[in-house]
Amino acid sequence: MTTLFSTVLAQSPINISPGGQFSGLNNITIANIISALIILVLIVAALVFFFMLVWGGVRYITSGGDKAQTEAARGQITAALVGLVIVFAAWAIINLVNIFFGVNILQLNIPNAQAP
Repeated sequence: MTTLFSTVLAQSPINISPGGQFSGLNNITIANIISALIILVLIVAALVFFFMLVWGGVRYITSGGDKAQTEAARGQITAALVGLVIVFAAWAIINLVNIFFGVNILQLNIPNAQAP
C-alpha cells in the first residue's frame, strides 16, 4: 500500500502555485508590497489634500461674509495647499533620487555593487 502511495506522489507532483488570473501572485515580494504602499500613500494623500482644498473653497464661498467662517476656510485652504506641496515635493524627491542615484523607490530596483 505504501509503495502505491509513493508511486502516485512520484508520478504527479502537487502544484500549489496559483494559476489562471492569479498567476501574477507568484511575483509578490516584500519590495513590491512596500513600493505599492508608497504609491498608495502618495495618491491617497494627494486626493485628501485636493478635496480639502475644494471643500475649503466651498466654505469660503458660502461663508457669507462672516469673519470667523472666512478665516476658518482660509486656514483650511492654506493647510490643503501646504499638504499638496509636501506630497508633490515627496514625489519630486523620489524622482530625483531615481535620476541621480539610480535607486527607484517606486519599484525598489536597487542596483548591485559589482566589481568592474
